[in-house]
Amino acid sequence: MFTGIIETLGSITNLIKDQDNIHLTIKSNFTHELKIDQSVAHNGVCLTVVDINNDEYTVTAIKETLDKTNIGSLSKSDFVNLERGMKLGDRLDGHIVQGHVDQTATCVNIKKENGSTIFTFNYDPKNKNITIEKGSITVSGVSLTVVNSKQNEFSVAIIPYTIENTTFKYIKKGDIVNLEFDVIGKYVSRLTNL
Repeated sequence: MFTGIIETLGSITNLIKDQDNIHLTIKSNFTHELKIDQSVAHNGVCLTVVDINNDEYTVTAIKETLDKTNIGSLSKSDFVNLERGMKLGDRLDGHIVQGHVDQTATCVNIKKENGSTIFTFNYDPKNKNITIEKGSITVSGVSLTVVNSKQNEFSVAIIPYTIENTTFKYIKKGDIVNLEFDVIGKYVSRLTNL
């Protein structure tokens, strides 16, 4: 379980293809606090630590993960948003995030405003995921509030701090991001479609 509050950026130092899987090695400033079998969210994707070597650790992404997220499109030297699992008793500063990406979306617009930047994303309707105005959404692991919710499209307003401390500073129009829709909204949607 995660909150969508990014702790740090990690840098990919190595990628190794192994049959249908990819082993990603990441350099991070909290590697020394990790242990084997620990879950870490990478751009919102929960992956298990399988190896630790000095300030680098390795995780494995299986075919299912590669098919449903942007993890397979990452390259050496790319940065990823990192968050360790939440501790019981901690404040829930973001929202409930499972680390299970529902689908990807494409950035279709970036607009600077007075003190914030509006990012607009379009996603495929086939999975019947929805957003609601002022509801929660996780974009590449970042807990955000939806603005301008439309069918298969939504925007988020990003403050300068979030841009500076997440991969939002690298997102360009046309880039693919990971989406995890609000878990409560998913259950409500499922119940109303029965």
